[in-house]
Amino acid sequence: MIKKFLVLFLCLLSSAVNAAGFNTNAKSAYLIDYDSNKELFAKNADVLMPPSSMLKLMTLTVLFDAIKSGELKMDDSITASDKADFKNPLWYSASKMCLTPGQKISVKDAILGIIVLSAGDATVAVAEKMAGDESKFTELMQKKARSIGMSQSTFGNASGLPNDNNLMTSKELAILAKYIITTYPDIYPMFATKRFEFTDTKTDWCADWARTHTMNYNKLLFLMSGADGLKTGHTEDGGYGMVASAKVGGRRLIGIINGFRGKGHDALAEEMKKLLNYGFQTTQTKVFYRAGDIVTKIPVWYGRYPTVDATVEENVAITLPKDSSLKNIRVLARFEEPISAPVKQGQQIGEIIIEQNGDSIKRIPLVAKNKVRQIMFFGRIFKHISVLLGKK
Repeated sequence: MIKKFLVLFLCLLSSAVNAAGFNTNAKSAYLIDYDSNKELFAKNADVLMPPSSMLKLMTLTVLFDAIKSGELKMDDSITASDKADFKNPLWYSASKMCLTPGQKISVKDAILGIIVLSAGDATVAVAEKMAGDESKFTELMQKKARSIGMSQSTFGNASGLPNDNNLMTSKELAILAKYIITTYPDIYPMFATKRFEFTDTKTDWCADWARTHTMNYNKLLFLMSGADGLKTGHTEDGGYGMVASAKVGGRRLIGIINGFRGKGHDALAEEMKKLLNYGFQTTQTKVFYRAGDIVTKIPVWYGRYPTVDATVEENVAITLPKDSSLKNIRVLARFEEPISAPVKQGQQIGEIIIEQNGDSIKRIPLVAKNKVRQIMFFGRIFKHISVLLGKK
């Protein structure tokens, strides 16, 4: 085996003028670069707090999984129960679609109702459709959260209404937002919907409600070019919160604000715009490889194929301050060759090392994009003989 270093990139990146800092009266705030996962701003980001309606993102994630697997389709119907009834005291002052018992809505309308109208009654209907009751559905939420790296979040309901078990950190809300954007590319554009009018109402009161409640609570969609999601939340005790993402010049940032004290969702959007602009104006990101790209081909010993494609399962990217001297960035692939077959798909076969001025600043596993089976016994004998004879 020969240990090999392959220099992939040598970069000189220009400098730029730094922008003003960011501060907020929110209890918690967090900002990351989508490609590099670099933390750009953090205030109490690991503190568990009530997430209010931002919790609905986890409800939607469980639903999106069912759609992705084919268990549910967008035009499937969901039936509202008594608990989802708009006359239920739970929904008197809460956001809702205004459902009545026995009413059927499509999965697509439920999603738009939850995203745009922050419809708590729709989350209950979804929970009961998928798990039989809301309590069992929260177990699915908890399991999903743990599976994607959210180790602290807990859930007491599907709507985000005040409950002692509804607790999430800003950092874990960012993990969830990135997961949604990455995992459901066909569904994610629904988060940019600015207006949704639910017309299949069953009472005159609900018809009036539907006509006056059509605009997305996420006012950042109307305020900032490139903003395309995700969800807001508000309670009297907890204040305002938002999970947001914006893509500007091909670069995406994800921002979280929770416990903000301001005058409504418009003020919340202004605060989020400041946070996101702070990230865009003070930092820059260089993406070398995206997840799934072939980085190099590595020879395989005793393999049915002569080489295996080496790839990465996460983006190879760095984020650095704009006002720093960004030079002498090297990206290296380190691996041993040849690799002995069999090689499993996803098996780590090396690593990517990003260096600045000779110091390692980031390491990312290099994995096999495809499997390579071992040749049969007699094939290995012939391979030995060919090597002894000086052949490849």
